[in-house]
Amino acid sequence: MFKKILIANRSEIALRIIRAVKELGIKTVAIYSTEDKDSMPVQLADEAICIGPAAAKDSYLNLFNVAQAIEASGCDAVHPGYGFLSENPTFANICSDLGVTFIGPDAVTMERLADKAKVKSILKQFDIPTIPGSNGSIEDEETLKKTASMVGYPILLKAAWGGGGKGMRIVRSEDELIREFKAAKLEAKISFGRDEIYLEKFIEHPRHIEVQVLGDNYGDIIHIGERDCTLQRRHQKLLEESPSGVLNSEKRERLHETAVMAAKALGYRNAGTLEFLFDGEDFYFIEINTRIQVEHPVSEMAYGVDLIKEQIAVAAKEPLSLKQSDISLKFHTMECRINAEDPERFYPSPGKLEKLFIPGGPGVRVDTAIYGGMSISPSYDSLIAKLIVRGSDREEARLRMLRCLDEFVVEGIKTSIPFFKKILTSNEFISNSYDTNFIDKKFLNK
Repeated sequence: MFKKILIANRSEIALRIIRAVKELGIKTVAIYSTEDKDSMPVQLADEAICIGPAAAKDSYLNLFNVAQAIEASGCDAVHPGYGFLSENPTFANICSDLGVTFIGPDAVTMERLADKAKVKSILKQFDIPTIPGSNGSIEDEETLKKTASMVGYPILLKAAWGGGGKGMRIVRSEDELIREFKAAKLEAKISFGRDEIYLEKFIEHPRHIEVQVLGDNYGDIIHIGERDCTLQRRHQKLLEESPSGVLNSEKRERLHETAVMAAKALGYRNAGTLEFLFDGEDFYFIEINTRIQVEHPVSEMAYGVDLIKEQIAVAAKEPLSLKQSDISLKFHTMECRINAEDPERFYPSPGKLEKLFIPGGPGVRVDTAIYGGMSISPSYDSLIAKLIVRGSDREEARLRMLRCLDEFVVEGIKTSIPFFKKILTSNEFISNSYDTNFIDKKFLNK
């Protein structure tokens, strides 16, 4: 097992990893920007190294500075968390060159699976259901027109190298095809440094369901159930739950088996997430995420598994400590992503936390690194906390979440807490009858 792990991230995910690492009896190293010098990860890690000024490009995304910190720390492993360098194969290679273990898939796997269009073409060979679309990225406008016509409108243009809704366009007719294609390529280039775009059929009213998997270095892969991530705003997830209330036992089992089969076909190891769209009858693979997810606590609370510890064990070349037969659903869980933003206009709301009270009680978990008196920086993502609850069923989880949202006091900045109260008390959420367009249509198109 490792002796010292450097956490190449910040805020709540850095703190989450520090806690898991310490429980394994391993020393921790935090890295931080000048703006994060008083952060909880810095205060609670065994060591902390400054890697640059506030701007992420000069600190958390600066490969040279992070590499220097790795070398200076004397660590033997690096956990990247999510975001920043977590899916950067160059960073994984740098770790290898420095003689430290990158906690995640290797650079070759990461680079191969980053090309979403290529992944889909691989899985088609194994009869994994994928959304009809182009075979790989589209190179020219003539091919674009032919493929769109063959698939049928509406279609979805997607960046082959990216996510988070960037480089994505819905096209409903040929009249707007070329314009949106050029716009998607430009946005992809700006966001990810590459402008390859692929095409797939746009499913009008889907549920977005993902499956958590764990794979070791010896070919064993298991699933840790599914998470329903349908509640999104402009392709950004807001609330996740497990299990999904729209799957019967037969469809759930088939989805889990398909995810494991796909992960094996892709030669995957460590923790990963396979994402699917479900149209009410069938599900279709859309992408694989080669990192721990923001919403991983949903699976941890539903199934009683510590995914961070499992990641570390796999990276240390240990076989999986769990068999598929060990995995059983224990609770219904939900997670709300609490953002520092205006709940009406959804603009970021940085500033000083004048007053803070974090909810608790049975079946409640809050992953956060905030504390009263600290300042929320405008330099980073607006996520400040993840509120996760569990219940014996969906309704108990929903009511517990509402109780916790009422208890959650954050003064000095605006947060998304009032917005979640609206969602959780809406008829659509209570009856579980919504799709990925629900929030955009009900709350944004006014």
